[in-house]
Amino acid sequence: MIEAQAPQLAGTLSAGLAQLGLSLDDAQRALLLDYVALLDKWNKTYSLTAIREPERMVPHHLLDSLAPLAHFRAGTNARILDVGSGFGTPGIPLAIARPDWQLFLLDSNHKKTTFLRQAIVDLRLANVTVVTERVEAFRPEAPFDVITSRAFSDLAEFVKLTRHLLRDGGEWAALKGVYPHEEIALLPAGVKTAGVDTLNVPGIDAERHLVHLVVGDN
Repeated sequence: MIEAQAPQLAGTLSAGLAQLGLSLDDAQRALLLDYVALLDKWNKTYSLTAIREPERMVPHHLLDSLAPLAHFRAGTNARILDVGSGFGTPGIPLAIARPDWQLFLLDSNHKKTTFLRQAIVDLRLANVTVVTERVEAFRPEAPFDVITSRAFSDLAEFVKLTRHLLRDGGEWAALKGVYPHEEIALLPAGVKTAGVDTLNVPGIDAERHLVHLVVGDN
């Protein structure tokens, strides 16, 4: 089925990338669509995502993950941790778009990390590491420049569970829906916002925000 939809999916992806102002080459676009094909295939057995139509996966999983890309404060060779990565968003799309970054996809669900490991093999993503672990127990060899998440938890819990994983001078970049006024107000002492970007995701009629958090006085 997805082969027959390939031209439509490619057109939706190309139009969305253009609206986001992202320039990805043909190989990167092909990898993104290959990821959708893998997700569609595995989803039939493992129910990884409630979105079952590939034509909806493009905006809701690919474009939604790539919309914050230009707002990430990370340079070449940055170490990025995707907490509660699930079936790989935003981590896998980010890894495809930025092969110079090192992405670590962390999830405690073995079913989901089994899919992630197969996906990075099939997509040949040398810049991705999958970790099956609870975030509070994770002890990497080095801390991370950016820690991100998509629907993992509220902001206070997010920073509490991951504080030991952030390098000095690094930041949290949390993907949220509506502007999280209450969550920001409840941030723990020693953590402050460093900006909130409003994201417009092509094909999604809903609010999206990227919340930047850093260590500092509230």
